[in-house]
Amino acid sequence: MQEAPIPYPETIPPQPSRPSPEEIRAQQRILWIILGALGIVLVATIIFIYFLLLPTTDTAKIRDVFIIFMALVSLVLMVTLVILIYQLSILINLLQNEIRPIVNSTNETVNTLRGTANFLSDNLTEPVIKLNEYLAGFQRLFAMFGAIKPGKHNYKSNKEGE
Repeated sequence: MQEAPIPYPETIPPQPSRPSPEEIRAQQRILWIILGALGIVLVATIIFIYFLLLPTTDTAKIRDVFIIFMALVSLVLMVTLVILIYQLSILINLLQNEIRPIVNSTNETVNTLRGTANFLSDNLTEPVIKLNEYLAGFQRLFAMFGAIKPGKHNYKSNKEGE
């Protein structure tokens, strides 16, 4: 069994940073505050509905309670919008500070590979192909003058010899 080659340190991608325990606790605290606020809104809604269903309630009170309920809903929507904007700013920060350097590094690597391929093409592949062209030309020339017999590499010799 062959062992897998150990990658060079430059090729190891950077690991994403993990949040510290303090950050996790702060996020959990915010989550519990939001859940508590939603629970209070739910309990208040149930209490309002109970009082609306009493027979002594008139329509003006229903209208007032509905207006208050709509105000609470708009408040919740505004808080949600603020959270969404905050998350969007975190995403933009991630794109600018972590993904853009990775893309730039990949672009540099591709440019380096392109240069390496051009160098190998110019300095290795092209001379070998030209040498093969010259050798094939000399072989054909010598075969035409009868100095050598057409070899296996000559496509006409295979058809004539068989």
